[in-house]
Amino acid sequence: MSNDKYEKGLQIRTQVLGEDYVKRSVENADDFNRPLQELVTEYCWGHVWGREGLSMQERSMINLAMISALNRPHELKLHIRGALRNGLSREQIREILLQVGIYCGVPAAVDSFRIAREAFAEADAEAQQAEA
Repeated sequence: MSNDKYEKGLQIRTQVLGEDYVKRSVENADDFNRPLQELVTEYCWGHVWGREGLSMQERSMINLAMISALNRPHELKLHIRGALRNGLSREQIREILLQVGIYCGVPAAVDSFRIAREAFAEADAEAQQAEA
């Protein structure tokens, strides 16, 4: 698939989620899930993330809160890593997850904090590998 929104979405998706993740997602797409990969890339990343009006950091903040509230652990970990790439600090992520606890429930925050710690550990391990 190739069109302007898809290409813009692919660029933004790669910037936020990382080249390895996006490359694997696209390369591992099959006849069953390829339409979903194309939809996500074009619609979510090209049409919405590609809009002006909110910074990448603001979009990451909103995503973390919503994904935490929806209890989507795999997506949450992915977007925590993306939020770090977008320049959010661990302290900002902590504050977002505390806010989730107040408005969406303590269990959502407890799970989200656990997932954040896993994402931080993975990011730290990758950073140490890159330095070696």
